[in-house]
Amino acid sequence: MTKIFDDPAQFADDALDGFVAANRKYVARVDGGVVRSTETPEGQVAVVIGGGSGHYPAFAGLVGAGLAAGSACGNMFASPSAGQVYRVAKASQTGGGVLLSYGNYAGDVLHFGQAQEKLNAEGIETRTVLVTDDIASAPLEEIGKRRGIAGDLTVFKVAGAAAEAGLDLDEVERLAIKANHHTRSLGVAFAGCTLPGASEPLFTVPEGMMSVGLGIHGEPGISDLPLPSASELAKLLVDGLLKDKPETAGHRVVPILNGLGTVKYDELFLLFGKIEALLTAAGLEIVEPECGELVTSLDMSGLSLTLFWLDAELEKFWAAPADTPAFRKGNLAPRRARAVESLAEAATMPGLAATPASTALAATAVGVLKEARSVVVEHEEALGKLDAIAGDGDHGIGMRRGVDAAVAAAEKSHAGGAGLEEVLAAAGEQWAERAGGTSGALWGAAVTAVGRTLGSKDAYTAADAAAAVNALRDAIVTLGKAEAGDKTMVDALLPFAETFTKAIDDGGSLAGSLRAAAEAAAEAADATAGLSPRKGRARPLAEKSLGHPDPGAVSFGLIARRVAEYAATIESH
Repeated sequence: MTKIFDDPAQFADDALDGFVAANRKYVARVDGGVVRSTETPEGQVAVVIGGGSGHYPAFAGLVGAGLAAGSACGNMFASPSAGQVYRVAKASQTGGGVLLSYGNYAGDVLHFGQAQEKLNAEGIETRTVLVTDDIASAPLEEIGKRRGIAGDLTVFKVAGAAAEAGLDLDEVERLAIKANHHTRSLGVAFAGCTLPGASEPLFTVPEGMMSVGLGIHGEPGISDLPLPSASELAKLLVDGLLKDKPETAGHRVVPILNGLGTVKYDELFLLFGKIEALLTAAGLEIVEPECGELVTSLDMSGLSLTLFWLDAELEKFWAAPADTPAFRKGNLAPRRARAVESLAEAATMPGLAATPASTALAATAVGVLKEARSVVVEHEEALGKLDAIAGDGDHGIGMRRGVDAAVAAAEKSHAGGAGLEEVLAAAGEQWAERAGGTSGALWGAAVTAVGRTLGSKDAYTAADAAAAVNALRDAIVTLGKAEAGDKTMVDALLPFAETFTKAIDDGGSLAGSLRAAAEAAAEAADATAGLSPRKGRARPLAEKSLGHPDPGAVSFGLIARRVAEYAATIESH
């Protein structure tokens, strides 16, 4: 359990500040993560990586010459926001374009994708290569659905070395895709990990058992097996990976044995000896292996084995020099320090004309956000526990961070005399910025869409309320690409929007329509217990998810009910 902190909510930022203080030779702090503190040649492709905090050496520890140009660093186990990714990429690029690379998780795909769109719109050519090395998370025929775990390192290293060699963006992207295709990983856990400030681990493993197929965000494994001997464990890992090797695999392979947090190096070395013997007996030649902590999961007791299948081209870039805080290979000439400017984006939309009606409704919007915050605070721990059943356990804390930031931004904007659209734009941006993860992006987009739809009018009607609810629905569905039955927030959102719109069309009051819609959302959220997840981090753990409702749907239902109660209070006065 993590014991050293002041404020658990600030753990990731405080740790990142200390990491930079200890590694100024390599990295500089920018708003959203870290970038190289040394000069990079003009026109070199910038490989920008990232993900949630809690995985050191990934991701910030891999920033430096021969590897990544920058790392966007989200909160604990939460994807960085689109703004964070954008600012890190902008501060990293030197005119050769940007390659974004990260593990295939829904929140990361959303946020990095939004940043990519913004960078491309500004003329900074940006591509993405997802890492999909975890063989336990999807079958071979659905390889594109697999998540990224310790195989991140091979993709980042090859891409970074290709950029260092002066190759253009097309070639860096091609090699990163090739490296990902040649990488396979499988992990096991003996005990779960505990988020800073939490009293319990995200999951537990029964005594005398181990969990097979775990994720790196505190997700439990796919199945539990009796705890094996070292030789039996080595055989399980090697056999599983050899059965899944790429069709282009040769006989030269890089084994990477990765400790996830509390497995001691002596144990890793012991196991690696068994693994090497099995690979050699299979007729494989071991090339420049790695054994140690490379992608961790806080204090998780567990490990993963990655096999990176080489050809002459991939071997050249794997063997190329790199010099970063956590990964060093070969020798590189010293680099001169550079001045790093951290980009600051406007958090509001100044200059929007606000009518008296818009300003008055903005005050109501601040009240609604406060009510949402109240219900999230009340249920934060329960939402986290529900999410930990088949996910990473951060839904409660993520929602708390997001709504706290949204309320603070809305209050500041409203105090400055802003109208409804500006207030909700500020709130939405900060919700997405501070929450991270899929829910942060979705709620941020939804809040912003409501403000944009209502705009600044002289008066507001019931039809405007229905349009705002439909805009909220469309923003979440469009961005998240989820459908009814996927076991996501959408399963509660769609009946909410449908019920509300029908009630308004039938002449119902705002409070009454909200009450009916909230009940429909809550019932639909409960009904997700019978669904099998088809999206998000719970998808690989469908069996464990069955019988439990989706945390995103549950939190939406809770907020909808509280907002309906608030509306009834206002209407009665």
